[in-house]
Amino acid sequence: MSAAPKSSERVTHGPGPNNRNKFAKPKNAKGTFLRLLSYFKPYAPILLLVTVCIILAAEANVYGTAQLKPLVDEYIRPMVEKGATSERWAAFGRHILKMALVYVLGAVCVFLNARLMINVSTGILLDIRKEMFKKMQKLPLRYFDTHTHGEIMSRYTNDTDAMREMLGQSIPNLIDSFFRVVSVFIMMVVLSPTLTVITVVMLVLMILVVKTLGKKSGAFYKKRQAALGVANGYIEEMAEGQKVVKVFCREERINDNFAELNDKLRRAEAGANTWASILMPIMGNLSYIQYAVTALIGTLMVVALAKGNYPAFMTLSVGSLVTFLQYTRNFSRPITMMSQQFNSILSALAGAERIFMLIDEEPEIDEGRIRLVNARYNENGELVECAERTDIWGWKTPEGSLTRVRGDVRFHDVDFSYDGEKIVLDDISLYAKPGQKIAFVGSTGAGKTTITNLINRFYDVQQGEITYDGFNIRDIAKDDLRRSLAMVLQDTHLFTGTVRENIRYGKKDATDEEVEHAAKLANAHSFIMHLPERYDTMIVDDGENLSQGQRQLLAIARAAIADPPVLILDEATSSIDTRTEALIEKGMDELMNGRTVFVIAHRLSTVRNSNAIMVLEHGRIIERGDHKELLRQKGRYYKLYTGAFELS
Repeated sequence: MSAAPKSSERVTHGPGPNNRNKFAKPKNAKGTFLRLLSYFKPYAPILLLVTVCIILAAEANVYGTAQLKPLVDEYIRPMVEKGATSERWAAFGRHILKMALVYVLGAVCVFLNARLMINVSTGILLDIRKEMFKKMQKLPLRYFDTHTHGEIMSRYTNDTDAMREMLGQSIPNLIDSFFRVVSVFIMMVVLSPTLTVITVVMLVLMILVVKTLGKKSGAFYKKRQAALGVANGYIEEMAEGQKVVKVFCREERINDNFAELNDKLRRAEAGANTWASILMPIMGNLSYIQYAVTALIGTLMVVALAKGNYPAFMTLSVGSLVTFLQYTRNFSRPITMMSQQFNSILSALAGAERIFMLIDEEPEIDEGRIRLVNARYNENGELVECAERTDIWGWKTPEGSLTRVRGDVRFHDVDFSYDGEKIVLDDISLYAKPGQKIAFVGSTGAGKTTITNLINRFYDVQQGEITYDGFNIRDIAKDDLRRSLAMVLQDTHLFTGTVRENIRYGKKDATDEEVEHAAKLANAHSFIMHLPERYDTMIVDDGENLSQGQRQLLAIARAAIADPPVLILDEATSSIDTRTEALIEKGMDELMNGRTVFVIAHRLSTVRNSNAIMVLEHGRIIERGDHKELLRQKGRYYKLYTGAFELS
């Protein structure tokens, strides 16, 4: 279990006014796109088939349109001018059938393309989400302290949804539009170079419009993605803290804050949609103008052909004009489609860059090479490694030497700061001998929880060192270091699953008997037996169907079943009433027996039997000693205990 630093011991990075623009805008769209393409490699054979289908569908459409020229000039006009004989009807029917087969082939290719791209896009998103989640497990606790949960979730939802649309629709449509434009352009040149020049002029105008409006729209899409992430983070934070909001009657204030965030999102959304929306009408009107101009000039060229006294480049058959006009529509439509996808791609690239920012975060560095192993004593009384779990643990060095884990934890002149500026711990030196119970008391923000964070190496010290059985904890592999520790936090976290599974979280291979023994040790067995399904009762929504005290008891049972040599209790009984606390005191004593224990408590009655009590203030140890010694000193602890001074 991890523990974040208390709010007064760290720099806050919530969605406040100074943190609402913390999302970086994409700086390298080309690089992001190329990196995204690297995820296509495993799907190369399918993508090759998709590309073939796209090309066949595009060419089928172009070829089918090309058959309009012979349909008009070779079949319809002769039947109109010379009569509709049976032979001409038969030839006409064969030609129609040929066109129909071509379009059917195109439709089949479109279906295959869409079906295959669904598999590819969902597969790529699966790979990206897996990579994101795998990386997230390797990130240091500092990352989660400086990023809201909503902001992180936004990358799994909003950003990946934008990428899904790009991978499944935008990119295939762009490829399809490209081949259609190229093929149609070639056929237009073949039919009439003169009319093609007019089309190209209009095309250049369209490209300029797309480039100008797309640039403005893209900037707003980037802002929208950033604003959406911040708004989601704020919503999640407020949803989790609704009880606190209502207790302090802050509804109006948080409504104002949300209105500000929501308005920022609205402005970005409105800006993006405004520019994206006006693009289509402008492109549509330009295409209509092009069509009208082409039809007018084409009609004049058909008349010129009928008169027979004009050069070939100035004449055109009726079939060629009909086909060319159809190509004109087919030519502008893909360009319009490309302009639509452009905005979608910009939005997706903005999301992709935010995803890659998470993937590129520096993972938690673990240079430790000393490992925690199961051990036993052989017939010669020597400590040796063994495969089965025993009551003995050993530290195994890279050289192969084995040292028994005793739980000797020492701080040597430790200085620490979360942000590199505000000192949280200043010149801390202390020791906890094996089996000792060390307690920390002091005001909120004095540095108590920070000490436990450093023991777990959730953060590393800036100065000094922490040793564990004589080894610098930097030299111990983090996973093994944390396996040798168990923590019970003030803020418990239970996972969706049964009561049994939540207790077993401390030891995944624990038997049912071990689970029940741990529950009895923590005095949780009694209330568990009154639950609807007892140990098989489902826990949902972080234990909302249990009281806060019951959650805390399950957290203690989870620590008990782990059976570690060192135990850390961070306000472990803060949510338990004094009567229940008295009931589990014996069980807690048994749990702590033979272990090194660090206790953080505001309730001084829980630390009286500690071997040593450290009184902290502003990151320094100002008093130390056992309960009786500190009372004799009549210093801060004496005032706290007698009520002359209260912890805040």
